[in-house]
Amino acid sequence: MRQVKLILQYDGTGYSGWQVQKNDDTVQALLEDAVFAVTGEELRVTGASRTDAGVHAFEQVASFKTNTDLDPRIFPRALNAHLSKDIRVLHAEECPASFHPRYSAQNKTYSYLISRYGIGSVFLRRYSWQMPYQLNCDAMRAAANYLIGKHDFSSFRASGCSAKNPVREIIKIELSERDSFDFISFTVNAPVIKISIQANAFLRHMARNIVGTLVETGRGRTAPDRVRGILNARDRRRAGMTAPACGLFLEKIQY
Repeated sequence: MRQVKLILQYDGTGYSGWQVQKNDDTVQALLEDAVFAVTGEELRVTGASRTDAGVHAFEQVASFKTNTDLDPRIFPRALNAHLSKDIRVLHAEECPASFHPRYSAQNKTYSYLISRYGIGSVFLRRYSWQMPYQLNCDAMRAAANYLIGKHDFSSFRASGCSAKNPVREIIKIELSERDSFDFISFTVNAPVIKISIQANAFLRHMARNIVGTLVETGRGRTAPDRVRGILNARDRRRAGMTAPACGLFLEKIQY
């Protein structure tokens, strides 16, 4: 039996996340339907990250085991013919049987976009948290520094998280401000903040809960050094709100 590795992108707006759910459209379910249409086999497609409902992916990695003798190079075109237009398989290749999209990953980067409500671009509405408040980005950076390293992230973990161990290691958090962004060769003059979090792994809603906490700091409602206390409390009630899913992107997975 061969194993095929896929790299795909998707706009998560219309989906109930990655993982198969009863009576809901998910990326994994639609991808498995497409694989069945191409190979005639009912196969499990395993993803590197179980993105939440409404979360997008620039680079999701997945794989499936198959008995087909089809050349992997035909899979992008063949699968895309059976997928909706907001899910695209970009690349396919055969990979070793030992490869696992999630457990073989060294780290993942999730990035979050915040735009200023009222003066933002219409093209950011689906892909950012439209923020009606002025944010102090220097305070947010100072708060983020307390999260770097290996910690128990229970304070940033959603209820229902299935992970047995809440310890994760954040490698870096970068916060950048831009007065404009490029979109299909156009320059759009709309201020945006991008928060990128690179970690060895993430708990459920961890990235969105971190963003929500940093926004509280940026608004002046929480001092930057309070984040250390929030982290040490290991209590979800101490952290900020969960940022909306629409602004979150699975950006990069490194192996």
